[in-house]
Amino acid sequence: MKKYVFSMIVSLLTVLQPLPLAAQTASGCEQSELGDPPRVVYRCAGGVVLEAEAASALGIVATGNNNRPSDVEVNSNAVLIDVAPGSGPFQIRTPHAIAAVRGTEYVVDVTGDTTSVFVSRGEVIVSRPDGSDPVTLGEGFGADVSPGEPFAARQWPDDRVTRLLARFAR
Repeated sequence: MKKYVFSMIVSLLTVLQPLPLAAQTASGCEQSELGDPPRVVYRCAGGVVLEAEAASALGIVATGNNNRPSDVEVNSNAVLIDVAPGSGPFQIRTPHAIAAVRGTEYVVDVTGDTTSVFVSRGEVIVSRPDGSDPVTLGEGFGADVSPGEPFAARQWPDDRVTRLLARFAR
């Protein structure tokens, strides 16, 4: 009897252990790993592709019947996002900003005190976490959002863009 109870407790503890973040949040997304540099790709329903640096902390929220992500929380590192035009609303939430799109390719990079957003293709609306101070970014433009600091759309210099996209082997 004691052995059975012990076995049941061990089984219960195994079930209650937290799963890796990707397993918890990537519902409806097919996950694969790439190297050089290491990153994880999530191919999701409805034309959403997320390419995250290996150490990125993501939370993917799928809504509707088709499991298409509508929101992704990024708390550290960078994620390259590709959303098919016309596929519906989609946004990235960070501690410092919201980046909302309708169809585009862009990168969101989160550090302890800043969220940087750069647009490769299309348009992204960047705002503070409460939706205030919205700024529209077009192709080649970015914004750095920090609490209490003003931010604006700025064309990023080629060297900054090259360094950022190199983190995704581009």
